Amino acid sequence: MSGNRLGKRSLDEVDHIPAFYPDNDTIRHDFLDYGYEIEYFDSHLGKMIESLEKRGQLDNTIIIVTSDNGMPFPRIKGNAYEYANHLPLAIMWGKGIKNPGRVIEDYVSFIDYAPTILEAAGVDVSVSKMQPVSGISLLPIFNSELDKLTGLGRSHILIGKERHDTGRPHDWGYPIRGIVKDGFIYLKNFEADRWPAGHPLTGYLNTDGSPTKTWIINQNRKYPIDRYWELSFGKRIDEEFYNIKEDPSCVNNLINDQSKIELISAMRNQLMNELAEQEDPRMSGNGSVFDNYPLTGGQGFFEKFMEGDSGKTGWVNKTDFETREFYQQLGQ
Repeated sequence: MSGNRLGKRSLDEVDHIPAFYPDNDTIRHDFLDYGYEIEYFDSHLGKMIESLEKRGQLDNTIIIVTSDNGMPFPRIKGNAYEYANHLPLAIMWGKGIKNPGRVIEDYVSFIDYAPTILEAAGVDVSVSKMQPVSGISLLPIFNSELDKLTGLGRSHILIGKERHDTGRPHDWGYPIRGIVKDGFIYLKNFEADRWPAGHPLTGYLNTDGSPTKTWIINQNRKYPIDRYWELSFGKRIDEEFYNIKEDPSCVNNLINDQSKIELISAMRNQLMNELAEQEDPRMSGNGSVFDNYPLTGGQGFFEKFMEGDSGKTGWVNKTDFETREFYQQLGQ
């Protein structure tokens, strides 16, 4: 409880809990701890900015502050929902951004950072020996004074996931593809019979250990199948569709909503067509290639674990592992 004890923060300062978690003291303390870590990062960022300013280089430096793949909490990190793919992004460049302080709502992607920096540095990628750049430069947004939806960025983004963890039989991943557009997200789960957050017997290895994870697992052990466990660890269906503006937690799947049939079909078709253009193996029936790449951390974790080898799982708690008896009760 470092956020409370060291950060001097109180539980009532947590102003939002996602709908896929219960609102209780355990989860609030976990969020306070996470917030305390962010404040620690912010303090170092402040020191970097101060150092650049003292050297007279602040206005001449592009500062990009973002995150990786969502908070290390159940149903966030390692997933494809709004809280997993919509990451914080702030960019500062005194000499290169007109009308600083704007909030931009255009879609951007991690692949856009490289072409942005290269163009800012005056590098002509087309005549270099670099591989083609798939992203787009954000300089048109920097050079504009527009805010909100400028129309200078992307109209949509594609997201995806393959193997993000170990612990499933045969070292298989959990393949997802998705498209985010106009405040909606469509997701295709290609292997919905697999466990999305990692196999229960090997501790749901695609979810880092935390008080929130422990609470949800223990609650499910008392009352199987608990709603919060189902949202975080339970199996999913082939397709999902969410209204992000109304449901940022992505808990109300609208895939069978008759009023959304045309929109769902349009987004599905756009996703599949663009993936086909990119020659995604999932589109040609060769998706198993992703499951067969050798792992750097060793092969066959699940099989070795079932034979008695505990393996190295320092990112989860020992209590995260389900017993074989309880696993049978899950009935999935």
